[in-house]
Amino acid sequence: MSLQCGVNKRSVQGAVAVEMALLLALMLVLILGVAEFGRALYQYNTLAKAVRDAARHLSQSIPNDPNDPSAYDAVKEEAICLVVYGNLNCEGEALVAGLTTDNDMVTIEEIPKDPGEGLPINLVQVTISGFTFNFVLSPLVFMGGGDQSITFGDIRAVMRQP
Repeated sequence: MSLQCGVNKRSVQGAVAVEMALLLALMLVLILGVAEFGRALYQYNTLAKAVRDAARHLSQSIPNDPNDPSAYDAVKEEAICLVVYGNLNCEGEALVAGLTTDNDMVTIEEIPKDPGEGLPINLVQVTISGFTFNFVLSPLVFMGGGDQSITFGDIRAVMRQP
């Protein structure tokens, strides 16, 4: 003699399929969110390293060289190429999509400092401002909308010049 429960095996399988469909949609949104967040961090890190490299490149040159005053302008152009393309010649693809040498997103500023006593100190600051990260597929679309992009804060590096 066998005991039979009042639950039909076929109806339980249908309930499991519905639960799986609901959880799968939620898990997909979470996975896409994590992937987009990781991509945003990767792009921010790439920009931060490029700014640091450009500031280091500028820190190795003399800003007011009396022998060749126009040489520093060429070094500034190389630094902008270093931020955007990762090389001094402005060749190849941009390190991050949306960053070009044409816009005013990359700025270079010399900051003279007078310590009061001793020799003056020259600092150089390279800044990327207003860079917008665009989502490939925003998880917010599934949750009723939201922004399709994030504008990063200013990314800057300051180094001392000779």
